[in-house]
Amino acid sequence: MDLLALADFNLVARHGGFGRAARASGRPKATLSRRVAELEATLNLRLFERGARALKLTQEGRALYERTGALLTELDETAAAIASGGDRPRGRLRISAPLLFSQTAMGKLAAEFALRYPEVRLEVTTEDRTVDMIEESYDLVIRVNPKPDESLVGRVFLRDRLVVVASPSLARPIDDSAVPAVVRGEGEQIASWDVTVPTGRSTIAIDPLLRLSSLVMVRDAVRAGVGVGRLPVSLVSHDLAAGTLVHWGDVDGPDIALWTLYPSRRLLSARVSAFLDYLKEAFPMGTPDELAAFIP
Repeated sequence: MDLLALADFNLVARHGGFGRAARASGRPKATLSRRVAELEATLNLRLFERGARALKLTQEGRALYERTGALLTELDETAAAIASGGDRPRGRLRISAPLLFSQTAMGKLAAEFALRYPEVRLEVTTEDRTVDMIEESYDLVIRVNPKPDESLVGRVFLRDRLVVVASPSLARPIDDSAVPAVVRGEGEQIASWDVTVPTGRSTIAIDPLLRLSSLVMVRDAVRAGVGVGRLPVSLVSHDLAAGTLVHWGDVDGPDIALWTLYPSRRLLSARVSAFLDYLKEAFPMGTPDELAAFIP
């Protein structure tokens, strides 16, 4: 297979058209079109559906792009590392991270990483949705309890757990009556929370008075005394220590696990490897207390 034709195919696929790929690379549009046509003839496959106004990958084209894009990137990075006499981290590093982790820790982490590796251009996008790493050109994704994905590999670098907390001004019911609550999200209808307390297990009946989209907002509302909240212990550990919030129990269920995910490939770029090592250094034990240290 012609690697140059394969590289041109990936260029066109990444930019979504011959014209945009030509402008981005400075290559003639006719040359890119010819190279892709030659690759299609060699493989005896149609890689693009060519419409009047749009160019779309076929199923076979998308499979080829997903499997070869990372390999071509590795070849380019390996050649650049050899040419520069080392594997010093450099170039653009795109990361997608969840909202709460970004709000509490990512700003400081990103700044310190940038100071340590000035040749890396770090870009962090904050979002809780599942992203397509290949399609959206992310090098690394941080996610909470992600679903299994055969196209990605990863590791847990931090664990947290949920606790139910309230302002000291809010009395805990002595019977089964519902207590005012602040919850995250708007769709889920929950009537109670199961918790573990020193004497065993307990159920807290709740009456959601506020539904907020951010856990930081939930914490602030709980601090104000409007109701109980179910929050990561890292986010409220300072309040618990200071007595501005009180602990009503540990939420039953699995721990919160933060994962780093990256495309399944044999070689990681120097910049991705550097960031993974940096997270390990920042969270050596992976405990909630280490994350809480980033929260003022």
